Amino acid sequence: MKKTICLLAFLCLGFTALAQTTEEETTAVDTRDISKNELSLNAFNLVTFGILDFSYERVINENSTWSTELFLHFNKDYYDEAYYKDVSVTGKYKHFFSSSYARGFYVHGFGMLSSGEYETEYWHNSGTGESEWDTDNYTDFAIGFGLGGKFISSGGFLLDLSGGIGRNLFNNSAPEIIGQFMVNLGYRF
Repeated sequence: MKKTICLLAFLCLGFTALAQTTEEETTAVDTRDISKNELSLNAFNLVTFGILDFSYERVINENSTWSTELFLHFNKDYYDEAYYKDVSVTGKYKHFFSSSYARGFYVHGFGMLSSGEYETEYWHNSGTGESEWDTDNYTDFAIGFGLGGKFISSGGFLLDLSGGIGRNLFNNSAPEIIGQFMVNLGYRF
């Protein structure tokens, strides 16, 4: 009888210790999953074009987030086909499809207020038949959507890859179609 009681006590202590270890390991993983804030920088734009593109993202729940992005293009003498805007502020809503906490594959919708200079071609009627380029300043609002994937390490560092396309709505002097390509590096805290 003493052996049976000792064996049961030993088993109960063993299961209790195992449950505590599992709970401690789960708590360490869950700590990152309850973090709600992210800061990141678009490394692609910084390295390729010298553009600062910051993002702040807030986790709403395990399947969705909202973010605000600030785009600053300082080199106003250099314009390429990718970016005619000087400054923009973008709001995004992301919906995630994985079972992980606000990470993995997602779709997003966005609204962007942007300002810059855009070159438009017009025909000069002097009889030469040649076209000329005119540069106009613009401010416009665009809506769009995109796809992406977010990867987060156990230490909180993140990589967010996404692309999107949208349309400016109000100003004829603005580019009609806008694109976004992001390789964001950041931290979830």
